[in-house]
Amino acid sequence: MPNIQPINGIRYNLGQVGALSDVIAPPYDVISPEFQDELYAKHPNNCVRLILNKTNPTDDEQDNRYTRARKTMKKWLDEGVLFTEADPAIYVYYQVFEYAGQTYTRKGFMAGLEVQPFGQGCVFPHEQTHAAAKADRLMLTTVTKAQLSQIFGLYPDPETEVLGVLEKAIEGKTPLEAVDHLGVIHRMWVVTDPAVIAAVQDKIGKKPLFIADGHHRYETSCNYLAQMKQQGISKDHPAHYVLTMFVAMEDEGLAVLPTHRLFSGVEALDSDQLIAKLGECFTCKKAGNGPDLAETVWEDIETLDSQDNIALYTAKDDTWTIATITDAGRAKMAEAGVAADHSEDWRDLGVSILHKLVMDTLLEMPNAPKPTYVHLVSEVVEDLKAEPGKYQLAALVMPATVENIKTLCLEGERMPQKSTYFYPKLLSGLVFRSVEGN
Repeated sequence: MPNIQPINGIRYNLGQVGALSDVIAPPYDVISPEFQDELYAKHPNNCVRLILNKTNPTDDEQDNRYTRARKTMKKWLDEGVLFTEADPAIYVYYQVFEYAGQTYTRKGFMAGLEVQPFGQGCVFPHEQTHAAAKADRLMLTTVTKAQLSQIFGLYPDPETEVLGVLEKAIEGKTPLEAVDHLGVIHRMWVVTDPAVIAAVQDKIGKKPLFIADGHHRYETSCNYLAQMKQQGISKDHPAHYVLTMFVAMEDEGLAVLPTHRLFSGVEALDSDQLIAKLGECFTCKKAGNGPDLAETVWEDIETLDSQDNIALYTAKDDTWTIATITDAGRAKMAEAGVAADHSEDWRDLGVSILHKLVMDTLLEMPNAPKPTYVHLVSEVVEDLKAEPGKYQLAALVMPATVENIKTLCLEGERMPQKSTYFYPKLLSGLVFRSVEGN
């Protein structure tokens, strides 16, 4: 793993803002315009004004969402709404949440991660990124001179040595606590003991780090560092590090949810036409009719627990079909023009099979509009029933596993977008970090 270091985090002064729950927010990329309005109304100091400031019709180069975020942050620091940690710290961060009727706790810590371009160190990406999102985050970082949200990284630690050090350090201490809009409980402890920090750095050693979430923000940190290097910054400039959440790959609270797809603006097929197009590449079984059947179909897919199976809904005849890839389908995936330029491990992913083999090749829809992504089967049902006919096709697909991520990262490959969804999201607003040099 690249070097990690404690940081002088910027945090909310609870004496000024009151409840931490009122000023936190989810990551910017999951905030809808409607929820942005709710966060603005929730508290005058909610961090949405930093991570996703509103746009105005009169925005120009001098007054825009980025400059307003910068002015807001400076104002909050000047007024004592925010303060900078006096001593370098590591921030232990737990998330307590419910999923599928069980309660889980995901455990990790936040610190600075040395920025290294992909391919030149021990940091590995696993998904593709969008240029527009990176340009937006680079502009925000450049103007605010701050890292306002953390990267989410996974590292191997089968003996839980790192967490063991931190758990001893926080034992008996009261955490800061916030509850988000989904009911997830977020707890944070500030650790400034140099001996504990040194032990964490030693235990991390040279382990690789796999980016679970925040690819855009990590690449933004690389771009910002390159930008600052052109200005001749010193080796100890804060731009050399990026705010990161570290979670062990073996953590019992690490939940990877699926990302299902609903396709609109594509050719309407019935199940017979779909099965004919899939041909010898899949064995297909009609599972029944109606959006509500999605729950039962997904139970079958989850029970099989294999990337080989995809459930497809054809709105034309209101039918669910379970498709399982065959040896002929795998051979087709390996052909030039399909996915021959990818490894076998990449081609075995359910999302790769769905997009490369099913959508692009067999259904001949390589330029299909971007689908609607949802994570819960109940959302699939709701969306199909809310606007009948809007979605001509829906797909239930298994998520990539943590082991899939590790394997493909080490092979130097990136998964298709939306291959994984780590739940819950990390909060914005717990800790910020300045990247403004002296």
